[in-house]
Amino acid sequence: MDSTERPEWADVARFADDQRWHRGDWMQTYTGRQFYPMAPHPDDVDIVDIAHALSMLCRYNGHVTRFYSVAEHCVLMSQAAEPEIALWTLLHDATEAYVGDMVRPLKVGMPDYRAAEDRVEDAIVAHFGLPFHKPPAVKELDLRILWNEREALLAQPPRPWSMHGEKLDVTIHAWSPAEAEAAYLARFDQLTSGGAR
Repeated sequence: MDSTERPEWADVARFADDQRWHRGDWMQTYTGRQFYPMAPHPDDVDIVDIAHALSMLCRYNGHVTRFYSVAEHCVLMSQAAEPEIALWTLLHDATEAYVGDMVRPLKVGMPDYRAAEDRVEDAIVAHFGLPFHKPPAVKELDLRILWNEREALLAQPPRPWSMHGEKLDVTIHAWSPAEAEAAYLARFDQLTSGGAR
């Protein structure tokens, strides 16, 4: 396989299976699982862990006027998405439950972090059976919601942002972590008809 290609689902699981005896350091998740960020396995992924962790993570590295979680960001984007990409959109930042978040200007200069994040994303999409490549419309929604978030949560910028598209038809609520977690899980259940987590 070309080193620039992302593997198929079966390859993700096979690679992680091969690493089971030497997967490196692990972290404990909210539900008490072991998760190996450098050698993740699809079976290690859990929607409850994702919902809880994202509900506790604040967008913009906390530089907001009130708490606003990654979970709420994902729920709002998912509600604005077309039905066929709504689940992908809900899960588009799920990697942050396992590798944390990094502000964009720093992330672009951290290829090792991005490679680790890609491996975790591979395990997540394999676990949930999503189409392997993120639909371009997800990125478009992620850029458009910046209008909503900047207006509702951020101080006046010192210089203009590079913005794309139009604002989404969503309302920023600034839910508490408990509200955001519940909304995230409810949206997941709605999109999967209460399917396997």
